Amino acid sequence: MTETDIERDVDEAQTAALELAKLSDEDRSAALHEIADAIEVRSDEILAENEKDVAEGERLLEEGEYTQALVDRLKLSESKIESIAEMVRSVAGQDDPLGKTLSARELDEDLELYKVAVPIGVVGTVFESRPDALVQIAALGLKSGNAVILKGGSEALHSNRILFEIIEDAAADAGVPDGWAQHIEAREDVDALLEMDDAIDLLMPRGSSEFVSYIQDNTSIPVLGHTEGICHVYVDDEADLSMAEDIAYDAKVQYPAVCNAVETLLVHEDVAAEFLPAIADRYETADVEIRGDEATREIVDVDAATDADWDTEYGDLIVSIRVVDSLETAIDHVTTHGSKHTESIVTEDADRASTFMRSIDSASVFHNASTRFADGYRFGLGAEVGISTGKIHARGPVGLEGLTTYKYHLEGDGQLVATYAGEDAKPFTHEAFDGDWSPGHLSNE
Repeated sequence: MTETDIERDVDEAQTAALELAKLSDEDRSAALHEIADAIEVRSDEILAENEKDVAEGERLLEEGEYTQALVDRLKLSESKIESIAEMVRSVAGQDDPLGKTLSARELDEDLELYKVAVPIGVVGTVFESRPDALVQIAALGLKSGNAVILKGGSEALHSNRILFEIIEDAAADAGVPDGWAQHIEAREDVDALLEMDDAIDLLMPRGSSEFVSYIQDNTSIPVLGHTEGICHVYVDDEADLSMAEDIAYDAKVQYPAVCNAVETLLVHEDVAAEFLPAIADRYETADVEIRGDEATREIVDVDAATDADWDTEYGDLIVSIRVVDSLETAIDHVTTHGSKHTESIVTEDADRASTFMRSIDSASVFHNASTRFADGYRFGLGAEVGISTGKIHARGPVGLEGLTTYKYHLEGDGQLVATYAGEDAKPFTHEAFDGDWSPGHLSNE
């Protein structure tokens, strides 16, 4: 694709975004149901194309170029496709994020200011090997009235192509403006996108920490994302150890290749002798490699952890364990080595839980729950475009609300600024009130 092609696609997306923002919630939701139905109807085509990607991935795995975790993320199945379709329907069923009155203030009689939720505009996304990421992002973009530029990894090329074709066709049949979703494939196209700060309103990268950092360092477009998912579970000395064992196991084993899987387990020294042998046995049954500090290795026979392990996102069946002497030491460890993604404390002491949750500066902090809950679908957001570990605009799983911004609507009845200036200036009332914006309502009263 040439630079001219990219510019054309982005121009089409800009035009479509303006039209898409005007579509009713009923129309946008109906289009999503069409997409979900089409995904299910054409599941055989999706699986056939996905098999091409998986076969190539397994070949590159044998050659040492891919990891097993990457290949696992590539694979689709009938049940996975059903889950993808259900996710789209879940997005359709969310409340309309657009047109909501976020605040209302009377400036003076018959002069009312409304802060109203609107789409961001054109959102560029670059994402990893999971083919369902393309569908998630497209669905959230459509529901929130945003045009989307979709760039998936080359390892999922065939899967992404067929999914994009299905989404584009179904949306067009439902009356969605052409050009609202654009699919690009070449790596060099990403560099072209990074320079289009006048046309692309937000970038959402999902991939390796090195790649996300590259995006952040090479564009003036706002970037929403996270570089790493170094998540922790802290087992307090007041923990229910059976519960802690289940949580630590789920957080690592349920799906180790994702960013909300636990990478480091912190265990209070007063329960280490009882807890570590039990969790080590559970991990062994799932082929989890354990790397421990010196105190851990005095209790269980595991490999030695290095300084680098505390700063590593494994994305695999590997976990590092450190024994700590206090809640404060656990908090210090997370603060020093965490990536501000997701942390969890297991304890029956409410005060300690509160201290941990208030002290940790991460997007998601849990009490007595697996880190794997840090997910847009599980949070009830329908799906997520990605996880944001920053603090500006959106944080944590970014769903529909994170894909909106706002603008101000002022409803007046012929007022002039001159009336409120000078020696005889009329004062503003500046009184907040409950009310929703509707165009021209003052003139209709």
